[in-house]
Amino acid sequence: MKYQHIEKAVFLERPNRFIADVLIEGRKERVHVKNTGRCRELLREGAAVYLERSSNPERKTRYDLVVVEKLRDGLPPLLVNMDSQIPNAAADEWLKGGNLFSEQAVIRREFTYGASRFDFSIEDKGKISFLEVKGVTLENCGIASFPDAPTERGVKHINELVRAAGEGYGAYLLFVIQMKEIKEFRPNDEMHREFGDALRAAQQAGVHILAYDCIVTPDSIVIDKPIMVRTEL
Repeated sequence: MKYQHIEKAVFLERPNRFIADVLIEGRKERVHVKNTGRCRELLREGAAVYLERSSNPERKTRYDLVVVEKLRDGLPPLLVNMDSQIPNAAADEWLKGGNLFSEQAVIRREFTYGASRFDFSIEDKGKISFLEVKGVTLENCGIASFPDAPTERGVKHINELVRAAGEGYGAYLLFVIQMKEIKEFRPNDEMHREFGDALRAAQQAGVHILAYDCIVTPDSIVIDKPIMVRTEL
């Protein structure tokens, strides 16, 4: 996935979860943050950030903050895409490339099944599967984890996948880790134990739990390599 019109800036502060103040070309600018999560470990004063300039002249903010250079003690900064809307688009591109199903698979986005709404429906070789996507921006010492805040919605999605698996459908949960240099993925039980418990139950029920890292540049993100998933407590 490619962005258009990317510009570099320096992060100053985040007055609320929707906006941030940055320094760009010597001037202070208020920008939209495309991630309502906490992201405190990413958005630190002085960090380099990358902004996508909007083509809409009616917007209150001219830029979206989409990528950050995560500051790490004793290590070079790590480029992290923190756009919460991009994992689904990247997954769409990845799925259509035949990376999980065949290239002939019929892929539909935002598919409603009963009372559930899945990110993707995939029909391949006579079988229908459902797939949910979760973007991951939380990392510590090469271990990626999710969520970074309690998510009842995430638990609901997992339970819907379990129900689909029980009804004979393929069921997949894909964690798109929006960075490189990751050794493994784990549920963030300290933040939301219910989510971790739901994830472990889903594994036992036949839901496929996948994690992939991404090649990230200031103006692009591409799903890349599988990452080991560890769910045990």
